[in-house]
Amino acid sequence: MKCMTVIFVNMLQEGLDVFIDDLSVYRDSFQECLDNLEKVLKRCEETNMVLNWEKRHFMVKGLVLGHQIFGKGLEVDKAKIEVIKHLLNPMNVKCVRNFLGHAGFYQRFIEEFAHISKPLNQLLKKDTSSVFDQSCVRAFEVIKKTSICSYNHYPKLVGTFYYYVDYVVGAILRQKWNNLFRAIHYASKTLIFAQSSYTTIKKDMLVVVFSLKKFDRT
Repeated sequence: MKCMTVIFVNMLQEGLDVFIDDLSVYRDSFQECLDNLEKVLKRCEETNMVLNWEKRHFMVKGLVLGHQIFGKGLEVDKAKIEVIKHLLNPMNVKCVRNFLGHAGFYQRFIEEFAHISKPLNQLLKKDTSSVFDQSCVRAFEVIKKTSICSYNHYPKLVGTFYYYVDYVVGAILRQKWNNLFRAIHYASKTLIFAQSSYTTIKKDMLVVVFSLKKFDRT
């Protein structure tokens, strides 16, 4: 990220955004976008930066960092979700880890992701059974299903935001539109061993702190 920022320092926020090792080039008109793209590619040549052309998308509307931006809100990129949709049950721990990494990228769209994926996360722990039992199958199928049909609404900055926090480590940032609550962002995480022994009140406070930190960056 720092390297990318240094390379494109005078171009950032001027028709170019950088996220880790991804580039997003944009402009208001087609011609301006072409001109800006030419500048970015020239900078890549000057700095000997190698691009992965298999992952490039040229002149597309709304596709940013694996997310689809549309009129109502933010949606998962259907092309990437198709990969998850057709996956078979993982055959080993490596496959489980790869699946969670892929699906975890979209966990902001999935309510209670940490809770749902718990049986799968258990398989990644040392000195535990790696049997892909029925609880793992259910978790696997639920994540695949919810990934396919999920999206988040855009927030209205002039409205009131509501935190919905469950009893452990899940939270929702939502907003009330026409007397209906619409999800802006889902967040969740699993507890470490020490945290699992917290009292109920302390767990509640843990989730509140987690939610405030998470949604402060949303």
